[in-house]
Amino acid sequence: MTDTPNIPRRKPASFTLDSGPAPLQVDKPAPMDKPSRRAPGSFDENIVMTEDAQDPFIETTSALSAQALPEATPRKRRFSFARVAAGALGLLFSLATGLWIDSLIRDLFTRADWLGYLAIAAAAIGAAAFLAVVARELAGLLQLNAVQALKQEAIAASLSPSAKPARKVMDHLVGLLAAKPQTARGRTRLKETEGEIIDGPHLLDLTERELLAPLDREARTIILNGAKRVSIVTAVSPRALVDLGYVVYESARMIRAMAELYGGRPGTFGMLRLMRDVIAHLAVTGSIAVGDSLIQQVLGHGLASKLSARLGEGVINGLMTARIGIAAMDLCRPMPFKALRRPGIGDFIGDLTPGMSGRSRSADD
Repeated sequence: MTDTPNIPRRKPASFTLDSGPAPLQVDKPAPMDKPSRRAPGSFDENIVMTEDAQDPFIETTSALSAQALPEATPRKRRFSFARVAAGALGLLFSLATGLWIDSLIRDLFTRADWLGYLAIAAAAIGAAAFLAVVARELAGLLQLNAVQALKQEAIAASLSPSAKPARKVMDHLVGLLAAKPQTARGRTRLKETEGEIIDGPHLLDLTERELLAPLDREARTIILNGAKRVSIVTAVSPRALVDLGYVVYESARMIRAMAELYGGRPGTFGMLRLMRDVIAHLAVTGSIAVGDSLIQQVLGHGLASKLSARLGEGVINGLMTARIGIAAMDLCRPMPFKALRRPGIGDFIGDLTPGMSGRSRSADD
């Protein structure tokens, strides 16, 4: 082992420490005052909330989609002096025509017998054709009256809990729509319920779903196709007179198709009566206003600035045609809307303006 050298050791000693600087004093944060509670109060009762329909910042498109149009009803037949005058003048004109034909035949007989007999044959054929036309018009008017009477009967039966009035309405409706192939399945389903006990209102709802649901779908297709044709034609036509003529033609065609779909067979006078009722309904309830501001609101400000004004007018004319079709549907339908939802203008906006419908769906999402 290696020897280590002797190292002197220091003796222990004591030292005195100075007090040094005073430690820092950290001020404690002052306690926060408790928040004072507001005394309960009440709002002023005079504050009135703005309705959605009157709010200018709500999108017109959504308001138009949710618009519930009043149901169209036929005008009540009242006594009219104008009708009496028209009937009297018509009778007088018929007598004058008959006297003119009689004198013509007599004159032809004085010239040659074969001319007289030819005139008699022509008059007989004309009279027979005229009577056939009158009979067809009367049958059409009676059919329209039968549809309206069935609608009133259905309304009265819905208020009765008994099933007997509802069964009667169901039988009448089945007989009215027996020639429609769209109702074959519904007629079979209703025939199966003959031995079952069903309340009157429930039986009417079942009848409406089974018989009128397929016809309502077809009626919506008729309205949509007519509105699309009007939109396209009025958007590309160069004259306003052409627009007006085509809208009248398409509306008359749609009203006739609607009446035939629901079992009515209107003639010329029946069509005039239906068109009068539709126009009267639109005049009372008001119609969609046509203007640049509404076109921009319906199509959207950004979209309307990119599209032509004629295209916007075509869309508005299509919506007007759809409203006419809805009114015709109300008048021609043999039962009021109860179990099924009544269509509105909003059901056709998305089909006429697909860009707008996509924008609305994205906004909702």
